[in-house]
Amino acid sequence: MASKQVNPTRMELTRLKSKLVTAVKGHRLLKDKRDELMREFLDLVRENMALRLKVEEGIRQANVNFVIAKAGMSQEALREALMAPKQEVTLMEDVKNVMSVNIPVFDYKTRTSDPNDIYSYGFAFTSSDLDGAVKSLADILPDMLRLAEVEKSCQLMAAEIEKTRRRVNALEHVTIPETQAGIKYITMKLDENERSTQIRLMKVKDMMLEEAHGYSEK
Repeated sequence: MASKQVNPTRMELTRLKSKLVTAVKGHRLLKDKRDELMREFLDLVRENMALRLKVEEGIRQANVNFVIAKAGMSQEALREALMAPKQEVTLMEDVKNVMSVNIPVFDYKTRTSDPNDIYSYGFAFTSSDLDGAVKSLADILPDMLRLAEVEKSCQLMAAEIEKTRRRVNALEHVTIPETQAGIKYITMKLDENERSTQIRLMKVKDMMLEEAHGYSEK
């Protein structure tokens, strides 16, 4: 295959040797990147599992409190208590670069800093279970945002790992072997041409000696 694709010249040999050096260096750097991405990815996966359990437990507890509050209050009173939220939350999104992957960073701020503003109702006509449900949801909000951030980061890193893996395999199994084969083919051809040239020169020398002196070096 190399003989059909490679022009056996010294210029081409120099070009292929330079290409091989670059490919080997790129292969090493991409392998390091892949390994580091895998380490970051596994750390995120472990954090994701812990956060998901925590968030699911928080939501479960909030639902239990809402069910208990609903049992102790009328439907109208519960709807009226939650109809007009007092606190306001603003979500902010940014990105950070991790091994050439732009992963999201979520943060939030509230309209006021008063922690009691999460309760949009008076305490005279509501149950403490409703307070617990609202407090549970407010407490779990930072973990929910972090969970969304981590899950999206895992998706982006998984895609980057797969893309890097394909590049590593292409260099390792295609580009580097083909370049090495091309270098070997050109080197053999150049050596063969050099031997042929030397043989022709020796024959020419013998012919000239024989013609000039009537003898040869054989």
